[in-house]
Amino acid sequence: MTISLTEGARDSATLLRRNLKHLVRYPSLTLTIIGMPVVFLLLFVFVFGGTMGAGLPGGSATAHPRADYLHYITPAILVMTVVSVANSTAILVAKDSTEGIIDRFRTLPIARSAPLTGHVLAAMAQTVLGLLVVLAIALALGYRSSASLAGWAGAAGMLLLMGWAVTWLCVALGLASGSVEAASNAPMPLILLPFLSSAFVPTDSMPTGLAWIAEHQPFTPIIETLRACLEGSDPGSDAWWAIGWCVLVTVLCFRWASRLFGQVGKG
Repeated sequence: MTISLTEGARDSATLLRRNLKHLVRYPSLTLTIIGMPVVFLLLFVFVFGGTMGAGLPGGSATAHPRADYLHYITPAILVMTVVSVANSTAILVAKDSTEGIIDRFRTLPIARSAPLTGHVLAAMAQTVLGLLVVLAIALALGYRSSASLAGWAGAAGMLLLMGWAVTWLCVALGLASGSVEAASNAPMPLILLPFLSSAFVPTDSMPTGLAWIAEHQPFTPIIETLRACLEGSDPGSDAWWAIGWCVLVTVLCFRWASRLFGQVGKG
């Protein structure tokens, strides 16, 4: 059976509504997902911010190290918000694949990609909500940006592109895990990698080997691009590296997820 592009979009929208209804029915899931980056923001600003802010380049010369550190880590916390939402998607996809719902979808006259696309679109909606909440809290704590409208647009685009990439990665991990329990742990590197980047401290403050790893992993150019956009400066080559990583991850993980989706319930 051939499904047209319009019918495929309609099927994806239908399954998007299904996933959004699940999120509305279980608001505690969304609160937990958004709560983690909020806790990180408050923890790093109020517990570590005085010391960490003084250690930033030029930080020792300012009378407000905690405010400096809030300005430094807000882009990193926005990235962790995106990652937090994507991690939950792996669990939801694994739940569908192990409970037989995907087998049921496969018997229906709908677009093959619709069940997965519905999860991804719902995750993107949840990502936008999470980003707005975290940014509002950062602003309430005193974060201010000197970005122009173009800078804000660039930051938003970077976050959404990254969200699209890591969500497809987590969809694939959810399908590959084989159980909800395994899916809850599979995306753990996505939570750990920001700590090995320029998220919380400049890479030049790290030992040589660790600094090389931090500078050549995907999260560092993404975070540096966000910082530049929100500071109203030119991200330079960081933007191209960030976009390249996101496109590469999206293409590879979309193909991986599509292949795994065709194998669910077989063998």
